Amino acid sequence: MFGSYKKEDVIFLLKDVSDFQLEGTIESREKQIQLGRHYSETLPIEYQPPASYIQLFRETLMEYKEKVALCTGIVAEQIYQLKGEDTVLVSLARAGTPVGALIKRYLKERYNKELPHYSVSIIRDRGLDENAIRYIIEKHPNKNIQFIDGWTGKGAISIELTKACQAVYEKFGIRLDDTLAVLADPGHCTTLYGTREDFLIPSACLNSTVSGLVSRTVLNCDIIGQKDFHGAKFYRELAESDLSNEYLDAITNEFPHIFVEAKQRAIQLQTRKEEANFQGMQDVLRIKEEFQIETTHYIKPGVGETTRVLLRRVPWKILMKDIESPFVKHILMLAKERNVEIVHYPEMSYTCCGLIKKVERRQ
Repeated sequence: MFGSYKKEDVIFLLKDVSDFQLEGTIESREKQIQLGRHYSETLPIEYQPPASYIQLFRETLMEYKEKVALCTGIVAEQIYQLKGEDTVLVSLARAGTPVGALIKRYLKERYNKELPHYSVSIIRDRGLDENAIRYIIEKHPNKNIQFIDGWTGKGAISIELTKACQAVYEKFGIRLDDTLAVLADPGHCTTLYGTREDFLIPSACLNSTVSGLVSRTVLNCDIIGQKDFHGAKFYRELAESDLSNEYLDAITNEFPHIFVEAKQRAIQLQTRKEEANFQGMQDVLRIKEEFQIETTHYIKPGVGETTRVLLRRVPWKILMKDIESPFVKHILMLAKERNVEIVHYPEMSYTCCGLIKKVERRQ
């Protein structure tokens, strides 16, 4: 067993690299990344939040569990309409894993269909774990693969997935559907989503302790061989702080209340089928120009991505559309803890946006 989820919820196709020392301080890691080392070669030290932050997470979960359940149902219904029961759910570790587990549970409760669910690694500029994909294809021939993630920011992973699916076709002659299923698509990066509202998905608030105690994925040639799956750590020592299954159960308990609405919404979305035009990138390019940021890699739009900046990067500023928004309470708490400036920035489609500090930059 790898990770703390139940085996019926997900199977991780990841190499366990728990015995290797890959973590560094946030500051030293950020410097390495900005000097050219790929982010996937190392890991950030896992943020251990104070009790007040955990309390805020629990409050957030109680407040938004029905909304998350509804978005899960809307996505699951669309997957079922489009691909049926001959589908393999493949979530992108790590943010996609709890979403994939919830979609699997929804389809079990709603249609009594037990779809296989795997979690695999995809890494920006390095691609999809082809060894994992070949494993799934060999184990489930003639099945439809559906890729799943938590949310979209500016669309980097959607673009990476499209490139990766093309590479799989060119190498192995296997066509994969590159449509990414997400709960929230504020960047307009996919056609398969629960909502395009940039709302707070509570699992974004925490790291491994809401993701099966699994780290970010690793692709470091010193420890990952050509025939290996991409790697990750299993933080067994954090078991007492683990909220992963509590999170899944809280949302799963809401499913019976949203079955009818989820199906109706799914039919509406599939009927009008709005395109993925990546319109959020327009905001990102404007922010890049206005704040004189040298690369869009330093701009992380959306509630989920902003949270990640505060948890594991070196933040410079947080742009906020509405400081009174209920979706940003945890961001305000983290920003205060890390002494990060909040800038009121109403002219964007996202709820908030995290700007990464250039290592030489002085505030």
